[in-house]
Amino acid sequence: MYGAYGHTGRFVVAQLRDRGFVPVLAGRDAEKLRAAASTWTSAPASAPASAPGLEVRPASVDDPASLDRALAGADAVINTAGPFATTAAPVIEAALRAGIPYVDVAAEIEANLDTFAHFAGRARAAGAVIVPAMAFYGGLGDLLATAAMGDWTAADEADIAYGLSGWHPTPGTRTAGTVSRERRGGRRVRFTGGRLEYHDDRPMLLKWAFPEPLGVREVVGEFTMADVVTIPSHLSIPAVRTHMTTGAATDLAASDTPAPTAADGNGRSDQTFVVDVVVRSGGAERRAVASGRDIYAVSAPLAVEAVERILTGRTRTVGVASAGEIFDAPDFLRALSPHISLEPVQERTVS
Repeated sequence: MYGAYGHTGRFVVAQLRDRGFVPVLAGRDAEKLRAAASTWTSAPASAPASAPGLEVRPASVDDPASLDRALAGADAVINTAGPFATTAAPVIEAALRAGIPYVDVAAEIEANLDTFAHFAGRARAAGAVIVPAMAFYGGLGDLLATAAMGDWTAADEADIAYGLSGWHPTPGTRTAGTVSRERRGGRRVRFTGGRLEYHDDRPMLLKWAFPEPLGVREVVGEFTMADVVTIPSHLSIPAVRTHMTTGAATDLAASDTPAPTAADGNGRSDQTFVVDVVVRSGGAERRAVASGRDIYAVSAPLAVEAVERILTGRTRTVGVASAGEIFDAPDFLRALSPHISLEPVQERTVS
């Protein structure tokens, strides 16, 4: 677990332990790692507090030898340490040297593009598995879009609408957003005509009809997220758009919006979400919907389920692959039922 002491990393460590894995805690700050390790044990979650502590392995992305030591003997590595523009490539290189799978929770569009561009050929040739964006943004939308596609081999367009009750960003989210904005020179990005375009158009406000009880809400149109990388990486859809409820976008933009705070014994916040995915082909439209609580916490079962499936051979390809390409999307989504609620895929004819 690289980035084990971060906000999302802590959820991932807890999920690993709940699933019977023994995580090795890695990251840049040795003191924070030791502090995090003191709150967990290497035994199952139900074990007494006197059980032995988890192993700590400090490692820096600018020190390949330390990364090699951190990954030695591991079965796989999950990277939750952003910004991924800085951490993804070094940790992937270390995973390739160690001969183990790599999974991350990157929501940064450019970092995910880099992973596909720089490692696809090498990973495929080595028979290695690299799954970027295995998280709420990028992974969940891709799984839903793949499930909605069903037997379609192509579609005309896909929309992913995020109905968040609010968005209290972590410090890591803010840092990653700053890095992404700097990399694209402050421009916005869209996926249209089968390719990414950078532009300076003003954001559009739209009305989106979410399933009840959320109903019609105002969204920022083309509030582009990692889904524009993951979905087109394997689905023939020339236009992919993501939209965000206005209140959540406002929360993210405000410098004084606080970080998420725990509202239950598992550390989850009280923020809720609905992810509404609509794919269209000709005169037909298919919709897949997921809902749940805490966008950061839900990334943990996504990443851990991915690792378990990789290690048990339940994959469909090798190389760099998004969630919908490498896993059986409907089956994967069903496995998440303790953490998210799913509606059956619906199809209707549109004019």
